[in-house]
Amino acid sequence: CETCSKEEAKYRCPRCMKYSCSLLCVKKHKLALSCNGVRDKTAFVAVNEFTDLNLLSDYRFLEDVGRTADAAARHLAKHRPAAKRLLSSLRNKAQKCNIDLRTLPVGFTKRRENSTTFSSVENKFFWHLKLVFPHCHAEYTLKRVPDDKTLADILKPYIDPVESDPVVCQRLKIYTASPPSDVRILMKIENRRQNSVRYNELDASRSLLDNLKGKVIIEYPTLFVVLKTLKIDMVVLGQ
Repeated sequence: CETCSKEEAKYRCPRCMKYSCSLLCVKKHKLALSCNGVRDKTAFVAVNEFTDLNLLSDYRFLEDVGRTADAAARHLAKHRPAAKRLLSSLRNKAQKCNIDLRTLPVGFTKRRENSTTFSSVENKFFWHLKLVFPHCHAEYTLKRVPDDKTLADILKPYIDPVESDPVVCQRLKIYTASPPSDVRILMKIENRRQNSVRYNELDASRSLLDNLKGKVIIEYPTLFVVLKTLKIDMVVLGQ
C-alpha cells in the first residue's frame, strides 16, 4: 500500500494509479493528492501500450459524448414558447406561400439539422436544402438557399461542366457528361403509403418557391437529381 506502507495492496486508483490496501487508505490518498478516483478517459496512451481495453474505452467515451449531445438537443429550452413561436411563424409564412410546411418533434435528426429561416426584410425564405444524386451515391447539404433562385442555378455548382467544383465534378462525372436535357429533378410526395411511394418532377427553369407551392414539406426539401437515360426505381406521379 502506497498510503500506509504496512499492508498488501488490494486496490489501484483508476485516476492516479496509486495502490491502496483498504477503504480507509483509499480515502486518505484521495484527500492527500486531491484525487477524485475517476479515470481520465482522455489521458494519452502510447501506441505500443494501446490495447483492446483502450479501444473499448474510447468507443464508450464516444458513445457517452453522443448521448450527452442528444440530451442537449432534447433539452427543455427547445420547447420554450419562444422556440415554438418561431416555428409557428415559419409555418404560417409557408402557408401564405401555399406550402404545407410541417415540423418534427424535438430530437428528430431533420428537426435538429434544419436551418431554414424567413427574412422579413427581404420577404423570402432561405431554405435548408438536401441534394441527392442516386447514380453516384452522393448527397450534399445546402444552407440559406434563397427561394427565388432557380433549380438550374442551384445545380450549377454540382453538375455544370464549367462552373462546378473540380472535386465535385469528378465525383458526379456521370451527370456533368450528360446534356442538361437529360437531368430530372424529383421530390418525394409525403403522406403516402409505404408501398405507394411517388415523386413529383420539378421544373429546373422555375424558382425553388414556385416548385414548392402546393406541396407538403417535412422540415426541408430533399431533391433527387436523376438522369433520364439511366434506369431508376423511382416512380413519378402519373406514370
